Amino acid sequence: MDLGIAGRTALITGADSGIGWETARLLLDEGATVVISDMDQAELDTAAKTLKAPKDRLFAFAADITSVDSLADLHERVADAVGDIDILVQSAGVTGAQGLFHEITDEGWTKTIETDLIGPVRLIRQFLPMLRRGGWGRLVLLASEDAVQPYDDELPYCAAKAGILALAKGLSRSYALEGLLVNAVSPAFIHTPMTDAMMKKRAEQLDVTPTQAITSFLDEERPYMELKRRGEPAEVANVIAFLCSDLASFVNGSNYRVDSGSVATI
Repeated sequence: MDLGIAGRTALITGADSGIGWETARLLLDEGATVVISDMDQAELDTAAKTLKAPKDRLFAFAADITSVDSLADLHERVADAVGDIDILVQSAGVTGAQGLFHEITDEGWTKTIETDLIGPVRLIRQFLPMLRRGGWGRLVLLASEDAVQPYDDELPYCAAKAGILALAKGLSRSYALEGLLVNAVSPAFIHTPMTDAMMKKRAEQLDVTPTQAITSFLDEERPYMELKRRGEPAEVANVIAFLCSDLASFVNGSNYRVDSGSVATI
């Protein structure tokens, strides 16, 4: 399917693996120029090699979205390499502090919010002028099922992702007439390094295999995930790629759930 983005330029954060990496692959396949970014340059370089794209259409620059200085440096490197971007996909994030409310410290809250909400705010602020200049732009923010269906053992993450939905909706009202469309995507329990780590920890706590940990998690913690499996990163990236495309020309301020029905309401 032609997404109408050949010749467009995208920046994708959190792109050394998982959803971000799969989104980069799809946009490259559609003829876009892509800049991938994450924390570790060596891991990014490995990710870039596995994408197997022409060197003039794929760039990999490490950055920390919580750091204003790091983002300023990323902005400079992107501008030097590709000029303005047309598409920004904010996929970087962490699970953050976990435990019941009374067990989580101020530091746990602050670090999680800093990465999962303030980081995206700083990223968007840095690249918004580019997105506004061309008369056509796409901004996609990764939220989570947790934004609308919070779980009591990861409230900092839930609160941050609820903030992402509010941020996406607010931004969508500010710049649509300039051609910049803003949307969110909310996955649930996707097969990524983040959930691998969660299931490894669960397996150790329950003294079971990782497969058994996944099965028990689905049964006990995510009963509305009717497909009874983890989602694959490509299944989320497909939706992100659509929102980045010309096909989504009348989609603005929306939240697309990719969650196997995990959120209990429509």
